[in-house]
Amino acid sequence: MKFLPAIDRYILRLTLVPMGAVFLIAASLLILDKMLKLFDFVAAEGGPIGVVFRMLANLLPEYASLAIPLGLMLGILMAFRKLATTSELDVMRAVGLSYTRLLRMPYALTLILAAVNLMIVGYLQPLSRYWYEQLDFELRSGALGASIKVGEFTTLQDKMALRIEQSRDEGRRLIGIFARVNSPRGEVLTISAREGRFLALKDNPDTIILRLTDGQIIQDDPKQTPRVLTFTRHDLPIDLPAIEKFRQRGGKDREYVLPELLKIGWNDKATQQARNESRASLSYRLVEVVMMLLLPLLAVALAIPPKRSTSSLGLFVSIVMVVAYHKINEYGQAVAALGRLSPVVILWGPFLLFAALIVWMYWRVAYVPGGQAIGALEKFAGNLGKWVLKLIRRRTGGSVEAS
Repeated sequence: MKFLPAIDRYILRLTLVPMGAVFLIAASLLILDKMLKLFDFVAAEGGPIGVVFRMLANLLPEYASLAIPLGLMLGILMAFRKLATTSELDVMRAVGLSYTRLLRMPYALTLILAAVNLMIVGYLQPLSRYWYEQLDFELRSGALGASIKVGEFTTLQDKMALRIEQSRDEGRRLIGIFARVNSPRGEVLTISAREGRFLALKDNPDTIILRLTDGQIIQDDPKQTPRVLTFTRHDLPIDLPAIEKFRQRGGKDREYVLPELLKIGWNDKATQQARNESRASLSYRLVEVVMMLLLPLLAVALAIPPKRSTSSLGLFVSIVMVVAYHKINEYGQAVAALGRLSPVVILWGPFLLFAALIVWMYWRVAYVPGGQAIGALEKFAGNLGKWVLKLIRRRTGGSVEAS
């Protein structure tokens, strides 16, 4: 860092602190919201709690691809806002430092984060989405060792109904067991036991043994008189249901990495739907990354409040613009995937319009004396605030006089 000029080190330090804070806050909020839903889902499916954290880990690349651009823009915006509100920016401008010169380190940081984001959305995110879908499938199918729900009847292969009153020692000890088994020859076994435990067979992984202790068996055979047997230990074999294998990666266009999207999108042997989905996904990922190169300009344009003002309207506008643009891209990807419009029109068209707006906003701030990117909006917000304050004062004063 010492080889950098002092001004660059200063701006870099001002940018990194809020950028890191915004990134952590945004990612944490997204993870916490999803964590609650996953805990409910895993509990309902009877799966192990550890799978929640594995699923969250596979969601991190998707959340990072959203949090990185937002953190970058707000980090630069807050850095230049601090320079502007403390008049440091006026001093830098007075000694001949242009906005373009001051953006040297923010743009170096942008290039690094854009490359990281490209790797995330191009390679890591498709793989993590597939792994997430795989965990979801295995949890629903019981491949992750979903437990039998306590206090409820569980049907196994349509020939056994099993109910357990209590589960202790993390499921190793079962209390109050009731089972009803239908044999192939029509015999019905009604079994009750004080306790039991599951045992695995090394030579036959498709079958487990339910070892029961202190119970009774009622044998109901249509050809014989029902019998009641008492036992101190009885091994009941249970055939595990066959678990379907998860599909291969690529069942969805979001699971393809960039080279695969290029190969499918321009492959004449692929179906038209597959080509449309691949081209839409490719354009969506690229346009999201390329837009990051314009975020420093947008941040500076919205960071400079009017003179003798500490308005934070630009901060609010920046978040609205970035989120709205992201939603427009999501809609454009969906439309392009259906083949209704070309990705060049529905995805790259809004990008060009948004880029032109950002360049104009930056030009207003950087090269027009006293220029403001959202001057009219600042004036409107100021007048609206005064009108609301005046209305509140009138109502408060009226109530005081009446009293």
